[in-house]
Amino acid sequence: MSSGARYIAFAAVLLLFSLFLLWPVWTVISTGLGLSTPGVKLASVGAYLTAVFQDQQFRMGAINSAVIAALVTACCVAIAVPLALLNRRFEFPGKKLFASLLLVPLVLPPFVGAIGIRFMFGAQGALTALCQHLGLVPQGAPLNFLANHSFGAVVVSEAFSLYPVLFVNVVTALSFVDPSLEQAAANLGASAGRVFRSVTLPLMLPGVFAGASIVFIWSFSELGTPLMFDFYDVTPVQVYFRITEISNNPLPYALLIVTMLGCCIVYALGKVAMGWRSQIGWTKTPAALGSIQLRGAGAAWVAIPFVIVILLALLPHVGVILTSVAQTGQWYQSVLPRVFTTDHYQHALTHELALPSIRNSLVFSGLSVVLDIALGLGLAILIVRSKLPFALRAMLDSLSMMPLAVPGLVLAFGYLAVSLQIKAWFPDWKWLLSVIDVQKNPTLLLVMAYTIRRLPYVVRSTVAGLEQTPEELELAARNMGATRSQVLLRITTPLLGANLVAGALMVFAFTMLEVSDSLILVQKQSYWPITRAILELFQRLGDGPYIASALGAWAMLLLTLILVLVNSLLGKRVGALFRI
Repeated sequence: MSSGARYIAFAAVLLLFSLFLLWPVWTVISTGLGLSTPGVKLASVGAYLTAVFQDQQFRMGAINSAVIAALVTACCVAIAVPLALLNRRFEFPGKKLFASLLLVPLVLPPFVGAIGIRFMFGAQGALTALCQHLGLVPQGAPLNFLANHSFGAVVVSEAFSLYPVLFVNVVTALSFVDPSLEQAAANLGASAGRVFRSVTLPLMLPGVFAGASIVFIWSFSELGTPLMFDFYDVTPVQVYFRITEISNNPLPYALLIVTMLGCCIVYALGKVAMGWRSQIGWTKTPAALGSIQLRGAGAAWVAIPFVIVILLALLPHVGVILTSVAQTGQWYQSVLPRVFTTDHYQHALTHELALPSIRNSLVFSGLSVVLDIALGLGLAILIVRSKLPFALRAMLDSLSMMPLAVPGLVLAFGYLAVSLQIKAWFPDWKWLLSVIDVQKNPTLLLVMAYTIRRLPYVVRSTVAGLEQTPEELELAARNMGATRSQVLLRITTPLLGANLVAGALMVFAFTMLEVSDSLILVQKQSYWPITRAILELFQRLGDGPYIASALGAWAMLLLTLILVLVNSLLGKRVGALFRI
């Protein structure tokens, strides 16, 4: 790549991020701080932000969001770290299957799993029926667990949905720890506990912090789960309910700044942690060389924690599936549905809301996958292969990871605000207004929101592949007379095939069940994606929740297959997709 082409590509990438990431984020910040108000004085800057903390409801919402995120992160650490250590230390029958099943919760957003949880743990749900049948509670005295403990339900639901993000990060970090360091410490007389504290733990901490940062950000900005559990005293839900005020009320923007500040601080801490000792003690020596082979009773004891976590994590999935096969109104005050049916699965593919939503999600996700592959490959080449100055390549790498620090809620509201600005600036440009007005056609903004938010997965996967691919192969092709485009198509892309496919599948899986962007940017029913259709169906009386569960089950089946395929393509490297 010539010097001029490199800088043109760099400028094009900066323009893209400026338009679809920095501009929306800045619009949220400037409006929330009052900077966009005509004639604003310097002394009044931040008045709206101050108003957020002065309002008791908003203040409690921010506190609740932070506490939920902290508890979810702590629970994920308690679940994922021991499992990752067992996964590294021992080889036993079924290990690969358990590792794949541990990732299954990623394919079901917490808010969809909440449907099953409500049927299982609601006042008239399966738990109450079981306790009454066993005589633990008297008849007519239901266990109103969700109503009395909605806060805890949100924490538990999110924890068992997000722990895989932390698990894959820790597994990836441990796979690069040189076993010889631990063996050397043991040979010098260190006990197993001291080897872990002095050698293993410091080397795995960057992976723990990286995964924990993403979990915290994800949980802090989660919208769907609190909505499903009717827990509205959190910042994302407060922002969502004020969406109708976006054109004339800056308070939603100020709330978004609170959300973004918390997420950015955690992201920065995770970024620093990833750099701390990130290379010391890392090796390409297979970690399996230091693992212990187990059979029989020993293997069974090690497998028990995996089985327990998998069973608990799959409870929401089981609840969704049972709801989807229950006859309407026939899973009430009983442990299992009284009457089973498969009609809801058929309705999920033919219902006036469900079928169009599937088609819309396939289109939106497909377009975002194509864009992410093209952008991710180009960015990876600029970051790894180009001769740009190191500072510029580091800037590109940071920009490509920035969407992980920007909650979907912030980006979606930013896109809404930008569309309002464009309509005010160019009221007569009909062709432009037709593609940026979300009330008429949200396709452009929604696809770009999907693309920007999930771009890090493709970039991380492709960068990891390029770093492991010898550049000599490309240079040899160039020396034989191949053009740059021929090298890209015939050498680079095939060598990166597994990485590109894995990144693309992850983009497809997460965009198919994206919540924040889908709920905020899509307002016209004919453009509703799957997640918006599931929410609307769940809120309808009659068979709505059952059809919503069947729709979620169809999505689960598809995305489970995708995630298993990604895990088989990348193996332990799947953690690179969630690296900050």
